[in-house]
Parts: sequence; C-alpha cells; structure tokens
Amino acid sequence: MRNRIVMWGTNAEDKRILIALDLIAAENKVSTFIFDENVATEAFYKQMKNDWRVGKEVEFPEPHEASSKDLTVADDLLPEGIKVERHDVILRAKTEWHFIVLSGKMYQMFKTELAEIEQKVKEATRYERSIWEEMVQFWDKVQKNVIDKNLFREHGRALKDKTNELFDELKSLRKTADTELKKASKEQFGKLLEKLQAIEAKIEKGLGLQPIFNELKNIHKDSKEAKLTRDDRSKIWKKIDAAFQVVKEKRGMTDRNNGSGKSRVQKRMDGLLGAIKKMEQSIGRDLKDKEFETRRMSQTDGQLEMQIRQAKLAMIEQRISSKEEKLKDMHKTRKELEKRLEKETKKEEKREVQKQVEVKKEEIKAKIAEDIKIKNEEISEDAKKLEEAAMKIKEGKKSKAKKSQAERAAPETDEGSAQSDNLIEAISTTVGEAIENVVDTVKAVASVVEDKIEETIESLGEEE
Repeated sequence: MRNRIVMWGTNAEDKRILIALDLIAAENKVSTFIFDENVATEAFYKQMKNDWRVGKEVEFPEPHEASSKDLTVADDLLPEGIKVERHDVILRAKTEWHFIVLSGKMYQMFKTELAEIEQKVKEATRYERSIWEEMVQFWDKVQKNVIDKNLFREHGRALKDKTNELFDELKSLRKTADTELKKASKEQFGKLLEKLQAIEAKIEKGLGLQPIFNELKNIHKDSKEAKLTRDDRSKIWKKIDAAFQVVKEKRGMTDRNNGSGKSRVQKRMDGLLGAIKKMEQSIGRDLKDKEFETRRMSQTDGQLEMQIRQAKLAMIEQRISSKEEKLKDMHKTRKELEKRLEKETKKEEKREVQKQVEVKKEEIKAKIAEDIKIKNEEISEDAKKLEEAAMKIKEGKKSKAKKSQAERAAPETDEGSAQSDNLIEAISTTVGEAIENVVDTVKAVASVVEDKIEETIESLGEEE
C-alpha cells in the first residue's frame, strides 16, 4: 500500500494534466497537486513516479495547483471536474488509505498505552509482577494485531523493540528481587526444616499422632505464606508430604488406591478445574478491557477514532467469544469426567468388597488345610500304634512257633506267620481307608465352603 499516487488525467476544460495525490495519514488529509501538460515533461513524470511516489522529495515545477481535503468515506479523492482513465485505482486507494489511517490510529493508541506502562516501569523501585503481567497482556494484544495484519510491519517492529526494552528493565528488577528472595528463602527454609525435624523426632518417639498431624498442617500453611524460591518451596513440600505419609500410615490412612483408575481420573479433574478457573479469570480480564474500551468510546472525539475503538472492541469481543467456546468445551469435559469418576468410585468399592471376600476365602482354605494336617497327624499316629501292636503279635507268634517246633517239629510255623502277616495287612488297609475317608470328607467340606463364597461374590456383584 502506497501513500502517494501519480497518474495522467484531464481537467474540467478537458486538458491533459498530471495528478499527484499524497496521503497525510497522521492528519487524515489528502494533498492534491496538479501540473499542466506543458510543465509535466516526461523526465518530471518519471521522477515523480520513480522517486516522489516512494517517499523521496522532488522539486515541483511552476506553475502548479495545490489543495488539501479531509479523507472521508463519502467524498471522492479527486477534486471536482478532474477525470482519470483508471478510476478504479482511485477507488482502491481510498479504501486502502482509510485502512492506513485506522491502522495508524491503532499504532498511536498502542504507543500511548506503552508510554503509560513505561512510566510505571521507570517509577518502580522494585520488581512488581502486576507490571510484568500488564506488559505480557499488552504484547499479546499487539502481536494479535500484527498477525491479523491490522498493524503495519514497521509499526509492529517499533512496538516490539520498545516492549523488549521495557521487558529487559523489568528483568533487571526481577534479578535484584530474586537475589533478595534467595536470601530470605534460605532463612525461611531453615526455620521450616527445623520444625519438620522436630516433628520427625516426635514421630520416632511414638508420640500422639493427632497433635503431630495438626502441627504438620500448620507448617504446610506457613510454607505457603513464607517467601521461598520455587526450588526451596518444592523441597520443603516434599518433606512435608513425606511426613504426612508416615503419619497417615501409622494412623491407617494410607491411600490404598494410589495409581488406580479413580486417582487418575481425579488428577485429570483437578487439572481441568484449574484450567477452567484460569480461563474464567482470563475472560474476566477481557470483560474489563471491553468495559474500559466501551467507556473510552463515549469520550472519543472524531469519527475515525471512534472506528478504531470499535475495531478494537470487536477484537476483544471476538477473543471473549473464542474463550467462552473453549470454556464451554471444558465444562462439557468436566461433566464427562464427573460421570467417569462416579463409575470408577463404584468399581473401587466393588473391588474392595471382592478383596475382602477373597481374604475371607483364603482364611477358610487355610483353616481347612490346617484341619486336614491335624487329622492326618492323628491318623498317622494311630496307624503307627496299630502297626507296632501288629508287630508285637507277629513276634509273639514267631516265639510260640519256635517253641512248638522244638517240641513237635510241626509245620504250623508257616501258617502262624501267614496269619500274622494277614493281620498286619488288614490293619494297614483299614488305616489307609480311614485316612482316605477323612481326606475325602474334608475336601468335600472345602468344596462346599468355596461354592458358598463364590455365591456370595456373585450376589454382591448383582447388588451393585
């Protein structure tokens, strides 16, 4: 877009003339220069087209006419009675020049706003986060207009250079503040650490957990209010969390579901709620900007300035609309997470009940196994006694058989021995069958108990 136009045309007497139009954007005016054909030589025309049109100064020949008028949407750029072959170029220039004027107004508005911030920076004796945030918001607005091409590149560059300069000054103030903060943080961190070490000593001694828990809560509160660096705050919070965990474990308050589906959904929910809060705060700031711009519009002088205010207001409204749409999606996601959280909570309750049933089931199985072991030991002891008794009987039979053999040399020894072996075999068989019957009975009882446990689990599942 050029601020100057050079073209041939004719005047009211239909004489050929050279016309030069110059936009004075800062004043919202258009200067017109008309040269008769007899002074507008080819060399002068080329000089006007190649040099003057791009901003260089050229000496105008005499005689020539010069006039000036306000740039308006309704009026033509050309003086009355002047005609040109390419009137579309004039129409396009008028549209573009209105944009140039409005963009220039926006640039001036940003310069004024930046000057106000610069004054705050110059007067600041220490780093103030509010000024930094104001700078960030200001640059966001400028950058958006640069991206949307509402500002010219050179204007955007000038604002960027000045903004960076102010950011550097704020960084210098922040560096000084950081040095002071590190010193104060070191002192505060040491005091908090001493308190924590005292509490850890109380935990080691086994003192009352409820008072210790309350002391930890107070330390956590103090750590929030203390002037600490990010690293020191992170370190002290880790130590506080570790102490809380020890106390909770001793009180039986350990989170058994850490890493479960419920905890993961809860973490997402917490993060989403934080994002929703930030988005609502951002919309709130935009609404304040909108209110400010609306109030300034009522104090605006001039139609063009009113238009630039309206353009800026439209940008703010568009930004609010976009953020409200995102906020709507975030609330939709929140409702989905609430449903998932409710579902995961029910699942965890069901798993907890099932876990308790499984524990009970294992206890019953262990009791049955112990009963079987005791019965086996009792039966084994009885069997051993029976076998010992049978052996004695057998030994007695052998003694009698030897005595009879010596007296009669009779063949009854083998018969007596066979009878004794049969008796031992009968006893062993009876004992073995008794053991098998006991084991079968206990197994049957275990099977029935297990079936009952399974029925209990299924009924709990149906109730949920």
